[in-house]
Amino acid sequence: MFPQGRCAARPDQGVRPVLTLPAPISGLLPARRRPARALLALGLGLSLALAPMEAAFARGAPESFADLAAEISPAVVNITTSAVVAAPTGGGPIVPEGSPFQDFFEDFMGPDGQGGGGEPQRQQALGSGFVISADGYIVTNNHVIEGADEIEIEFFDKTRLKAKLVGKDPKTDIALLKVEGDQDLPFVSFGDSDGMRVGDWVMAMGNPLGQGFSVSAGIISARGRELSGSYDDFLQTDAAINKGNSGGPLFNMEGQVVGVNTAILSPTGGSIGIGFSMASNVVAKVVNQLKEFGETRRGWLGVRIQDVTPDVAEAMGLTVASGALITDVPEGPAREAGLLAGDVITTFNGKPVSDTRDLTRTVADSPIGEAVPVVVQREGAEMTIDVTLGRRETAEGESTPQEQPGEAPAAPEQAELLGLSLKALDAEIAEELGLPQGSEGLAVVKVDPVSEAAEKGLARGDIIVEAGQRPVTSLKDLTDRIDEAREGGRKSLLLLVRRDGDPRFVALSIE
Repeated sequence: MFPQGRCAARPDQGVRPVLTLPAPISGLLPARRRPARALLALGLGLSLALAPMEAAFARGAPESFADLAAEISPAVVNITTSAVVAAPTGGGPIVPEGSPFQDFFEDFMGPDGQGGGGEPQRQQALGSGFVISADGYIVTNNHVIEGADEIEIEFFDKTRLKAKLVGKDPKTDIALLKVEGDQDLPFVSFGDSDGMRVGDWVMAMGNPLGQGFSVSAGIISARGRELSGSYDDFLQTDAAINKGNSGGPLFNMEGQVVGVNTAILSPTGGSIGIGFSMASNVVAKVVNQLKEFGETRRGWLGVRIQDVTPDVAEAMGLTVASGALITDVPEGPAREAGLLAGDVITTFNGKPVSDTRDLTRTVADSPIGEAVPVVVQREGAEMTIDVTLGRRETAEGESTPQEQPGEAPAAPEQAELLGLSLKALDAEIAEELGLPQGSEGLAVVKVDPVSEAAEKGLARGDIIVEAGQRPVTSLKDLTDRIDEAREGGRKSLLLLVRRDGDPRFVALSIE
């Protein structure tokens, strides 16, 4: 759209910066606390205010993690996967024709120099996971098992069992496995990741670099981190996480899983204290759906959205810069219910919406096929619209219908406004920009490099389709919107701009 690492399971994978995974496991041991000490000033006429000290009370560092590690280790597993991969082409040693080494390399490596006659080979990879039920359900990362045709689980007592894939969710990088055993398995439970605070102690367990069961400890360094997904909600930790830790658990001091170790940020591929663990409150919802349906079933509203920035809020006359601003309403549940581009969603299904990320996650967690109330701000008024949600996975599998051509607009105009050189669209310009015939709006043919428009990312080829939340098809339409905004006491004008079909609202100053 407009100007706006991963895996550590497999030793041969890596992105710079590299992303790897820690993992939590849950036990039932309470965190140890050191006794609080208070200073007493005697005979000096001094007094201490104890109330503020209580408000700032914090837990001390654990004397040892050994008891907790011993309690929860049996529920943490090593995962070995294997898959048949095509033999590499090229890359063998280059031996001159007639060299005394030629026969040796052909005997050892094969005539093609690939060691296997160019035939497919079986490749193994390692990762981590944890048991969440006595009957053998195991959580790990999707990238740990992706493409595998065999999955083997090694337990803490060295027992090995074959596992089958129950379901996976690439969007959160979570997979659910199942093993069948003769007896109940030790397991851990999910904790409340929303209750974790920056600075809280955590412990990661897993199979780093194929070395077997390993424990590391650290603190929560940050919350609410995003990497690349729409549903990302990562806890950042400085607990050591390396390749092979992917899919393992990150525990709180009560032995509950508060995250699934997924990635690290590193210039070298090894831990430098910046690890990311997918929050347990996200993972638990995904796991429940995979367990019940074998797939995810997320709600789908059917809108394109952007955050409400302060300048956009001012241009729209909003008192607070929050909510999710609808930029486009294609065919889907939102259009059928009557939502419009320019509406600002402030509450969804009874939950306040602070930004686009907030709305995306809330919609995904909402029931499919049921009407939910959506509160929007439209032209200064608040209204509630009931929307019956569809299913995102179904919608993403549907093709987008092509726009039908229409009649070309009148002859082109051109003018300089708001730091932009603008021209009304005609058939020739539409063809030059690769737009469907019949497209309407104002084409940006040049941007003043020192203008506010340039600072906000507008570029040649952008199409302005609305100004002041009303369609514009001519330069007169735009100048009228500018005059109306000034008469209304506005300092800026809200434009709806499309680039390659993707819409975005931009507020430009008109002072």
